[in-house]
Order: sequence, then structure tokens, then C-alpha cells
Amino acid sequence: MLPEHIRMSGNPGSDLNGFIGKRQYKKIAVLTDENTVRYCYPLIEKYLPGHEHISIPAGEAHKSLPTCITVWQAMTRAHMDRKSVLIVVGGGMPGDLGGFCAATFKRGIDFVLVPTTLLAQADASIGGKTGIDFDSYKNHIGVFRQPALTLIAPLFLNTLPENELRSGFAEIIKHALISDRHWWQHLTGQSWKELNWPEEVEKSVRLKWKVVSEDPHEQGLRKVLNAGHTVGHAIESWFLSSGRPVLHGEAVAAGLACEAIISRNMNLLPASACKEICDYLLKVFGKLHWPPSETSNICSLCLQDKKNEGKEILMALLEEPGHIRWDYAVAPENILQALNEYLLEVRRGCTRRGIDYMLVKTSDYVD
Repeated sequence: MLPEHIRMSGNPGSDLNGFIGKRQYKKIAVLTDENTVRYCYPLIEKYLPGHEHISIPAGEAHKSLPTCITVWQAMTRAHMDRKSVLIVVGGGMPGDLGGFCAATFKRGIDFVLVPTTLLAQADASIGGKTGIDFDSYKNHIGVFRQPALTLIAPLFLNTLPENELRSGFAEIIKHALISDRHWWQHLTGQSWKELNWPEEVEKSVRLKWKVVSEDPHEQGLRKVLNAGHTVGHAIESWFLSSGRPVLHGEAVAAGLACEAIISRNMNLLPASACKEICDYLLKVFGKLHWPPSETSNICSLCLQDKKNEGKEILMALLEEPGHIRWDYAVAPENILQALNEYLLEVRRGCTRRGIDYMLVKTSDYVD
């Protein structure tokens, strides 16, 4: 059962209009990025009463304090007060940043999330996490705050290119791996391009909300939702800081593979299950590539993961598809080993170089 503030919507403009009418907000602002202002904002604009429109650049590089300042300044110029609302139309980056800006503006105003990507609909918009990147660390500054409304409209998925759909699919894979072997088998038993996205999104939303409602501030159970993200965030941060940004889902897929290897090496996950997981992830996402000399830099970024306690790197690790536990202490050398295994696996696969994909031997890139 979903809470009242999370709704599946066939007509997001009309639903937004009804919600705003009931709340009688004094001021309304809509936050978009340079992509959603073109493809998504027109689908709801005509339904909204008079409002301030704020647009920010797209991309993880702009999930930063300077972008927050731009948003806060626009909200201030619009004379928004605590009876105002910020409507965020976009994917995970605008949702995290916009929610953080609203949660901190005048000590907190309402915000509404209208997630427009598969990743945001299936994962990022659920759970009340807001935040920005800082000093090359993912989501390093932020607060927990639930939106007044999250409106999930499948029609926005029609605006997405294939690489964005695939990126969001990584979070759906994660949800299946941590919760339900049958769901995992369902996903892997057909082409990912033929999946019914509204059905998969709703399953993901229900699973994530069930976990979040039991542990809203990530003191225990909610840590399972970080599967693949300790290593994945480190990879994503390193690529971003090196001027070679990758999509969040691509980094999470690599993180899931690396953490499956860690789990196998710690005798938690059977080798056959590890191979099954890694083979599928590599088949769908290809393999991210970096020079082996950079592996230690990626490993070092794991030391700043938000789940860590003291000097211990804590991970949620699979024991089998559908069964995961959290707070496993993992030594840096185990992470380093897994990253090296990921890079050096003897197979032919898709390796990412910038924005190009090509079939290569991984041995061609060994220093």
C-alpha cells in the first residue's frame, strides 16, 4: 500500500492542478533542467496557475552548491515564503537538488517531485533523501525530508533516450536482487527493452517505500537499498571528477558487479550466483573502463561512503539473489581486488570510452 503522498498518475498536469488547489499555496515555483524544460514542462505547464519558472543546467556536474545558490536566489526574488511550494520536474539530479533547496529555504517549504526518468520514478524520488555532491563525493551534503507529493507519470518515459532507460533499469535490477529471486529471474528471462516499465516502476516503488517506511533515516534495514552504491558512487565520483561523466545507472551496474565479486570473495555469495549476476550486468550495460593506475583512487573514495562507521567501510552484500544483509565490514584491499577483477575479467564485452561503445579485449587496456 502506497502512502497518500506517492501517486501513480495518468495525467500529471491535472493531478498537480488539483493538489495545488487543495493546498492553496501563496507562491508556486517550478524547477526544471535544460532537458525537462523542453520535453516535459510543456506537458504540465498549461495546467498550472501562475508560477515562477526556474531552470538549471542538466547533468551531475551541476548538482552543486553554486546551483543551489541560483535556485535560492530565484526563490528569494519571487518572494516565496513558508506557504509556498517548489515543483521539481526532472530526474534524480534535479529531484535531489530541488528537494534540498526547498528543505533548507526559510528552514523548509513544501516541494513536489514530478520524476521524469526511469531512474527517478523507480528509485530516486522515493524515500525523502535530498542532497548535493561536494568535493567530488556523491550526495555528501543533504537532509532527509519527504516531499508533499511525488507524482509518478509513465508518459514521461516516452521522452527518454535508450541510454537513460537503461540507466534507470539498474535500480530496478538492484531492487529485484535485494528482495525477490523470482523478480530477478523475471527480469533476466527476457530482453530488458521489452519490459513493461509502468509495472516494473510500481513494483520498485512499493518495495522501496516498504523499506523506507520501516527505517526512514537509514539506521538499519534501509541500508540494503545501497547495494551496489558503495563502489558505484565511488566509480561515478571518480569519472565525474576526471571529466569523463557516466550515467548513475552505469556506475551502479558496475558497483553491483564489483560488490557481487566482494561478496563471493568473502564466501557469502556462491560463485555460480556471482557469475550469473556479473554476466547479466555486463550483457546489458557493458563494462566501464578506466586505466588500472586509477583503481586505487576509486577505492579511496569508498572511505567517505555515508554508511561507514569510524574507519570501517560498511556494505550491504548479497548472500544470494533475493537475500541481502547490511553492515558487512569490508577491507579496502577487498574492494581493490574486486575492482581489479572487474577490469581484468577475460571476456569480450562493451567497454565505455567517453560516449562511445566498442567491442574490445580488456587485456588491450592493461598497463
